[in-house]
Amino acid sequence: MTLGYGDLKKGLAIELDGEPYVVVDYESKKMQQRAPVMRIRFRALRTGKVVDRTFQGYDVKLTPAAVERRNSQYIYSEDNLYYFMDNETYEQFPMAKDQMGDAVNYLIEQTNVNLVFSRGEPIAIDLPTSINLKIVETIPGVRGDTVQGGTKPATLETGLVIQVPLFLNEGDSVKVDTRSAEYLSRA
Repeated sequence: MTLGYGDLKKGLAIELDGEPYVVVDYESKKMQQRAPVMRIRFRALRTGKVVDRTFQGYDVKLTPAAVERRNSQYIYSEDNLYYFMDNETYEQFPMAKDQMGDAVNYLIEQTNVNLVFSRGEPIAIDLPTSINLKIVETIPGVRGDTVQGGTKPATLETGLVIQVPLFLNEGDSVKVDTRSAEYLSRA
């Protein structure tokens, strides 16, 4: 099975050079009397490396990658390994810290995630769009410091530092966007 331009969408797993990649972004341009040019940004599922590729012509075909997503739960970490449990089979899978990239900044015990498998081994992790985390350290907010809504740095329970509104204090829970590491709302 092959995919053409019309079948592309963000998040689709594609196989390039024998490795699974996911489509991050794409755009197509067509100029007069010329073949269309398609620019696609891929992220390698194994390494997290971002690759930009340009395809030209009408007959460009891409091969979907053979990946499987399983609902799993993060259970604990030991040394540089993070352990996940499949929610259906209760089988446990370790993943190295360097294999997970920025996802470690959002993981607390019992967080539900999707593990991405290729050839029977976990190669990547798909986080939910937002996650609730507790503020463990922040400076007190002082009224009158700003003309418009002010922010201050806050350290979350995973060690991630984000900007939050002045009215939040230590112990408050916040909803964080996992794609951009930004404060969304109070949880």
